[in-house]
Amino acid sequence: MVDLVGVGLNATDTLISLEAFPARGSKVECRNSTVMPGGQTASTVIACQHWGMRTRYVGKLGDDDGARLHRLAFAREGVEAQLITVPQGASPQSLILVDAGGERTVINRLDERLVLQPADLRREWIVNARALHIDGFDTAAATQAAKWARAATIPVVADLDELYPGVEDLIANIDYLIVSRDFPCRLMGGTDIERALRDMQARFGCLLTAATLGPDGVLAWDGKQFLYRRAYRVPVVDTTGAGDVFHAGFIYGLHQGWPLDRQLDFACAAAALNCTASGARGGIQSVQAIENLMATAPRYDAVCFASNVN
Repeated sequence: MVDLVGVGLNATDTLISLEAFPARGSKVECRNSTVMPGGQTASTVIACQHWGMRTRYVGKLGDDDGARLHRLAFAREGVEAQLITVPQGASPQSLILVDAGGERTVINRLDERLVLQPADLRREWIVNARALHIDGFDTAAATQAAKWARAATIPVVADLDELYPGVEDLIANIDYLIVSRDFPCRLMGGTDIERALRDMQARFGCLLTAATLGPDGVLAWDGKQFLYRRAYRVPVVDTTGAGDVFHAGFIYGLHQGWPLDRQLDFACAAAALNCTASGARGGIQSVQAIENLMATAPRYDAVCFASNVN
C-alpha cells in the first residue's frame, strides 16, 4: 500500500535559457542548456515523495540515457517505479525554451511505441494506493486506472491541459479535476471560466473543478461555492513544472485532511517556490519552507470575477 500512485507522463527535459523567445528566422544565443528529468505525473509523484508520502509511479520508458536518468531520479527519492521498458525505444523528450522572465515554451517529442496502454497496467498497482493521480495524456490507460480507483473508492486527482480523444469518458471518473486556465472554456464552450467550471462539475459529477491561473492564482468550484486563492510573489527563474508541483501540493493537503483553502494555499506556495529554480523539479522545497513562504510572502493582486468569490 502506498499513499499515492501516479499514472502518466515522464519526460527528459532539455532546458534552454534565452533572453527572449526567438523571432521566426532569427539567430539567437542561449545562455545555457541543461538536461533534467521532468514530465507531469512523474514530477508530481516525486514532489509528494519528497514531502514524506509513500508513492508509486507507473509509466513507460525506452532503453536509452533518458530512461536511466529517470530510474536514478525515482530511486534517489525512494519512489516505487513500475516502469514498462520498450526495447530500442526513445524515452519522451521535451525541449523547453525559458526566457529571461522565466516563462517557458515546451516542444515535445514522443515515440508512439511509448504510449501507455490499458494492457500495460496491473490493477493491484492502482487499488493498493490511497489516491490516484493522472494527467490524461495516455487517455485510455488513464481511464482504465481511474475506473479501477473509482470502483475501489480511491480518490482520483487529474491534471488536464488538452482535449485528448476520449477525455470526457476519463473526466467522468475524476473526483478532483484541476486543469489549465483555458481548458474549461475549451471543453464546455463560451468564454466565462466560472460558468465553465460549474458546468463541468454538474455534467461530470466531480467533487471539485478548478483552474490554475499562473500568477493570477487558482479558482475552484466545489459544487456549492467558488474559492479563489491568490498566487505568491517570488523571484521567477523558470515556470517549468509549476503546475505539476501545484498538483502535488494539492494532493499532499488532501492526504493531510486539510480544508480546501489550506490545500490551495499550500499548492500555490509549493508551485511558487518551484519557479525560483530551473527545471520541472528544481525548486521542490521542504514542507517547512513552503509553510514559511505562506506566512511571509506577499501575493499578487486579486483577479475580479463576476460572482462573489470567497
